[in-house]
Amino acid sequence: MNGRSRFYLRENSATARDIADNKLRTKELLVQHGIGAAELIAVLRTPQDIEQFAWDALPNSFVMKPNRGFGGEGILVIFNRLKNGRWLTTRQREVSAEDFASHAHDILDGDFSLFNMPDVALIERRLSIDPLFKRFSVEGIPDIRVIVYHNVPVMAMLRVPTKKSQGKANLAQGGLGIGIDIATGMTTHAITKSWMYEKEIDLHPDTGMHLRGVRVPYWADILRTAVLSARVVGLQFCGVDISIDKKLGPVVLELNARPGLAIQVANMSPLGERLERIRGLNVETPDRGIAIAKELFVSSIDQEIASMTGRQVIGLIEPVTVVSTTEASKHFKAKIDTGADRSSIDQAFARDLGYGTAIDAFAALNIPEDVTEEEAHTYAQQHEQRLMAEYPEIKGMTVVSSSHGVSLRIRIPLTVTLAGYKMDIEATVFDRSHLMYPMLIGKRNLSHFLIDTTKSPDTVTKKKK
Repeated sequence: MNGRSRFYLRENSATARDIADNKLRTKELLVQHGIGAAELIAVLRTPQDIEQFAWDALPNSFVMKPNRGFGGEGILVIFNRLKNGRWLTTRQREVSAEDFASHAHDILDGDFSLFNMPDVALIERRLSIDPLFKRFSVEGIPDIRVIVYHNVPVMAMLRVPTKKSQGKANLAQGGLGIGIDIATGMTTHAITKSWMYEKEIDLHPDTGMHLRGVRVPYWADILRTAVLSARVVGLQFCGVDISIDKKLGPVVLELNARPGLAIQVANMSPLGERLERIRGLNVETPDRGIAIAKELFVSSIDQEIASMTGRQVIGLIEPVTVVSTTEASKHFKAKIDTGADRSSIDQAFARDLGYGTAIDAFAALNIPEDVTEEEAHTYAQQHEQRLMAEYPEIKGMTVVSSSHGVSLRIRIPLTVTLAGYKMDIEATVFDRSHLMYPMLIGKRNLSHFLIDTTKSPDTVTKKKK
């Protein structure tokens, strides 16, 4: 903390710090530059404002907070309005207009402000929680803190509310801190406060949900929003807190000119080392800063998941090496399809691998292409045993029902290497010349893998080089 204060906090100008400490000024500045922020309903600056405010006109769901609040104190989150005219907090506590007025007076008195100075009460529209985040917490809305230094997002953490934190995404109050891999947006390690120290956990204490290996939505937008926000306010080193609204996407909650250091525990990585790698760099644009971060701070989350589960993480399109019984081999990209039972390979590729004779023998049966499932099974019963006896490379016949209709196919033995894992499989032979990929890997051959649907073929290819 001394190093952070000595080398990094001092880079923030007094003007930039003052803006960041003032949520209202920050919000106005962000909105001017087209950066998403929670909608402002009202600003209460004086006791007269409180007494004259039309509390009954408030929406069913909103948030009241101090303008210069610190550590999540003084934030009142309203979840719904009851038929009796009172409101319900995320803690299922009923509150009245009189309660709001009393809380607003406490805010104005400076009970929750950074330096116990008189403050201003803000009332904002409550964000609607993103479906993914809804599974994370039973109360409140999770948010993402991104540490930004000289236009580079150096570290990120997902902060999740719990019952203990009373619906607030604040680690000091009992929330969860979950590290995020800068390059991929995948959650890595999770911690919670236990007495005077943080301890690592794997499951959400309230929902039982696994906290590691979850990909945060809108990740590219979140990184860009964080860097742009710091740039607009003028902070060289700060924490940007962002939530995800179901309709609006990433929305900035606030900027913190003095971010805490629990984020490095959640990431199991020293923040100081990352900052030192950026220090002195001249990063002119947010896009360049994000590119630098993804290059320097990529984690081995895929390897970590593999070590925990014993399964390799793969995408929907993966490069494979296929070897036949004659030792012929081919390298190409295959489609990963958990909706298909068996793997299949293109007929022309199977010929190149040495199965041409078997394919011709099957074709000589002159089985009609347009058959019913019952007819296909009948043909299989008539010819399967003879073909297998005459052509050992044929391991059987399979009736396949797909979007292309019902077809009868032969199965051939192949050795496939996928993501470094070698496996012996039986693939059906089918004319895939009209399809983008010559091979499909079905769920029978995917038991050793976890599928990440967001992994792009380009990313996969680069990693394999």
